[in-house]
Amino acid sequence: MAHIFQNQAGPSTNILSCHENDTKDDRTIALILSEEYANLDNEIARRLSNLPSVPHVPRVNTFFPSFSDASLDHQRLLQRLNAYGLYEVRVSGDGNCQFRALSDQLYRSSEYHKHVRKEIVKQLKEFPLYYEGYVPMKYKRYYKKMAKSGEWGDHVTLQAAADKFQAKICLLTSFRDMCFVEIVPQNQAPQRELWLSFWSEVHYNSIYQLRDLPLQRRPKKKHWLF
Repeated sequence: MAHIFQNQAGPSTNILSCHENDTKDDRTIALILSEEYANLDNEIARRLSNLPSVPHVPRVNTFFPSFSDASLDHQRLLQRLNAYGLYEVRVSGDGNCQFRALSDQLYRSSEYHKHVRKEIVKQLKEFPLYYEGYVPMKYKRYYKKMAKSGEWGDHVTLQAAADKFQAKICLLTSFRDMCFVEIVPQNQAPQRELWLSFWSEVHYNSIYQLRDLPLQRRPKKKHWLF
């Protein structure tokens, strides 16, 4: 990231101004898209209404599966998606996948992941009492780390996202004994539901029932889950 010092001449001011304008434009577009899709019927919620959920406990990433375990987990997740007739919109595995998947659910595009990350980090900074007890390091160091593009999101950032966006976040997971996890806002009723698949400790994607996808986003292959 380029640093801009106050004692530099005009060009640095122009760079800063452009950056601020881009940020405002991104925020405006994101808000418009959010309002457009906020009232869509959530077919996934109805389909999984009888699936028992597990209470969410915020935590940072401390364990990552071996290659063989991760492969088995992925097959289990694909089987669950198939069983419930769900389509997985895959997002880039560039370290921003949690934020990209949340962006896709909020705005129907993963490209607003920087805005989503910024809002989540803002939530972490403004309400430390909600989250710092789950973080095994200096809290300021944690949220500064999370502000960096490419830093993996964890279960603490999921809770912060639920609180910030007033959303119940529903995870269809690859865990053997934990198929479905709900993350709910701590001090308010959820205003929407966001649905993600979670290949445990490896990757997040955005999930939909096929009928909910716009035509241009629907897969062309007959066997679309695989």
